[in-house]
Amino acid sequence: MATYEPWSVVVVPFPFVDRRQTKRRPAVVLSPERFQAEHQCSVLAMITDARNPRWPSDVPIRDLTAAGLPLASVFRCKVFTLDSRLILSRIGTLSSTDRKAAGRALRAAIVR
Repeated sequence: MATYEPWSVVVVPFPFVDRRQTKRRPAVVLSPERFQAEHQCSVLAMITDARNPRWPSDVPIRDLTAAGLPLASVFRCKVFTLDSRLILSRIGTLSSTDRKAAGRALRAAIVR
């Protein structure tokens, strides 16, 4: 089973709340590779189009090229766990600057 470095940008099937369909969407890997290997699942955070209604904790992704994203996008503190076998591909990684900003947003959102 493949594992991904933390902060990798991957493509996953996102379910729609109001439909049975899924759509391919980017997400950021948050879990260490060891966790992924031991549990066969990955902890991920959502990436969404910057045109969507904003959440107060959204973080604009500045380096779209490094992240492998074609459109203006934001890191969203919408965290979920997914069976790692459902990860479709790796398209990039968050830059150091984007990692720091996303990390700050996560620390503000999660109990330490």
